[in-house]
Amino acid sequence: MSGRALSFGVMAEAYERFRPGYPVELFDTVMAYAGHPVRTALEIGAGTGKATRLFAQRGITVTATEPDGAMLAELRKHVPADVRTVQAAFEDVRPGVRYGLVYAAAALHWTNPEGRWSRMAALLEPGGVFASFGGPVQLADPAVEEAVRAARAPFLESEEVPSPDGTPPGHDMQWPGTELQRSESFTGVQQSVIERHLTTSALDYVGHLSTVSAYLVLPTVERDQVLGQIMRVLPERVEIAADITVHLARRRYEQQSASPG
Repeated sequence: MSGRALSFGVMAEAYERFRPGYPVELFDTVMAYAGHPVRTALEIGAGTGKATRLFAQRGITVTATEPDGAMLAELRKHVPADVRTVQAAFEDVRPGVRYGLVYAAAALHWTNPEGRWSRMAALLEPGGVFASFGGPVQLADPAVEEAVRAARAPFLESEEVPSPDGTPPGHDMQWPGTELQRSESFTGVQQSVIERHLTTSALDYVGHLSTVSAYLVLPTVERDQVLGQIMRVLPERVEIAADITVHLARRRYEQQSASPG
């Protein structure tokens, strides 16, 4: 697991405070795709439990896995008591119990691509649902975005995580849907977008940036400098686009010959 993937723990409380939660529309989208009540779910890279709450508060028995102990400790403060928590990376979750749903909230890109989908399938009941969802928080005003880009440029070229398989941004199917379509373990791949626009203070927006891995891996002095520069160019209130891209797929009822893809 990369340094960027494990850079969040020191910021667990900030992550909880500044990252937006998930709307009930997301739960409805996943359940509509499932087509039947889902009883159990395994969450990969649960962070501070933003998505855990969405599913656990609606009657699903959730097992939340997270490799970072500080993030898991923060999660436990906010989720229902019946949520089971396990400190483990996805690669260390051993098959055994099979779940009706396995999902990752803005965390799948931190997992090891080798054998990712055969491992995922082994955690799902036949016909079970895999869901991945997330997306960048972006400034809605192009002029403000340009001012922030200029302020950031001396320290950081981009704050986005590149597509793990190189799929260009304009492609009809984005990652991980592209990988799911190539996998022998899954079928019925769907992609949809839940549009979301929020207004926040400049201070809270910079707080959000402080939880983004591209900033977290900067030396402390540089991180403080770039966030200070950004703060100076922001208006008092900022409009942000925080659309959620949702990928859904179903584990095949009959596994074809095992393939790491």
